Amino acid sequence: MTLEPPAISHQPSGNLPIRLLHVHSGNLYGGIESMLATLVRSADKEQLQSSFAVCFDGRLSEELHALGSRVDFLGPARVSRPWTVWRARRRLAALLQQQRPDFAVFHSGWSQAVFGSAVQSARVRVLRWFHAAPQEQHWLDRWARRTSPDLAICNSHFTATAVARTGLSVPQVVVHPPVPPPPPAAASARGRLRGALGVPEGTVVILQVGRMEPGKGHRIMLEALAHLNDRREWVAWQVGGPQREAEVSYVGSLGITAARLGLAGRVRFLGEHTDVRELMCAADIYCQPNVTPESFGITFIEALYAGLPVVTSAIGGASEVVDLTCGALLPPGDPVALADALRVLLADPAARSALGAAGPARARLLCDPARQIERLQQALASRLPA
Repeated sequence: MTLEPPAISHQPSGNLPIRLLHVHSGNLYGGIESMLATLVRSADKEQLQSSFAVCFDGRLSEELHALGSRVDFLGPARVSRPWTVWRARRRLAALLQQQRPDFAVFHSGWSQAVFGSAVQSARVRVLRWFHAAPQEQHWLDRWARRTSPDLAICNSHFTATAVARTGLSVPQVVVHPPVPPPPPAAASARGRLRGALGVPEGTVVILQVGRMEPGKGHRIMLEALAHLNDRREWVAWQVGGPQREAEVSYVGSLGITAARLGLAGRVRFLGEHTDVRELMCAADIYCQPNVTPESFGITFIEALYAGLPVVTSAIGGASEVVDLTCGALLPPGDPVALADALRVLLADPAARSALGAAGPARARLLCDPARQIERLQQALASRLPA
């Protein structure tokens, strides 16, 4: 099945535009999928064209279609059902023969493992975009390594260091995710959203956004907030919905923990939202106390654009994003240190304002879409015939 696209010109390899076919699962939505939508929205299509081959319909395919992108469906490939993988590979092989992209792009070990052989058989260049450090001992990453990419793009220097440790001997370039600033209307939604969510005047909103996974540090956040129950001027919003069965149980357990810690009514689990940038502008502090390393953290950039001080753990790619000019980096897994940092920001509006004011410039420096897409194009062009 193919969502109707605009026409894509089929130019000889090596000539602009550079044509990418992104091969992706499509069943989840997070930072990778947000970045893909930004890539489509921000790239000059006379320079860089993206089309997509996904296995599952969902929010990603809907957003891409709305942006005018070509989206082909390969069918629900599941490793536990080999015939579904073979069928999806045949569909991809036909698609590669039809489109002849300059690169097939894999954004995960799963897609590279499942479809790498089909791309190599079609003699199409392989681009692996690493959005996280590979897990060397995981069977999917070991399977993925059977397909050697022609180029590796890493979303941070932290990720690049981890990739280098695997011994992958291909050209490697760091390209931060392109992230646009919020639209002007986002800031004007502040009063409306706070009113709709019942936030009293003068209340400080502490926000966390992301996949509902233990590594994001939700429990540490709740334990830290319990230390702040003596202060009445704050509420916390947790934004993100469960996308896997295990995440449903996890979110339920967080609700139980919040009630046990006396946080019922002060911590609100808002579920999945498509208006994250508006919610950022409606908040006052962004807090994401990761207990496992974040490879980069698009939500940090979105918070900085919104003028929020960012409080997170000093591990992984977060240390490349946040510095003392725009937030605080804390030891991971320490709710007392987190509570102390939040207490300072709650008590000092001037400190919140000063840290927040530095955020937009920091976000642009790291993730301005035009700059990062140009860097991507240069890396791609270096692998094409002159």
